Amino acid sequence: MTTLRNRVQLVGNLGIDPEIVNFESGKKLAKFTLATNENYSDANGNKATSTQWHNVIAWGKLADIVEKHLSKGKEVALEGKLTYRQYEDKNKQKHYVTEIVLDNFITSPADKKN
Repeated sequence: MTTLRNRVQLVGNLGIDPEIVNFESGKKLAKFTLATNENYSDANGNKATSTQWHNVIAWGKLADIVEKHLSKGKEVALEGKLTYRQYEDKNKQKHYVTEIVLDNFITSPADKKN
């Protein structure tokens, strides 16, 4: 059961082109948002959709692959782990961030970026 701890699997569409950050240390980071949709019927029986937005990050070689293959609107199935962090901005306001640290992903073979 230990391999099942803190695993996230989602299928959705990228909300933005991945943002790539190259650090002076040589490390590379890719950041993007993923939208997942849930369809349901509301209290009146009308069909409705709820969209959830997820922050996703990838490091190193995986960030290179994200940069090459993912773009806004592309459908992707991904797997990673859920992480939480906090930081304080210049106005001393605390911010809390939930992110998925990407382990791997797949896209449709017919939907490759040129």
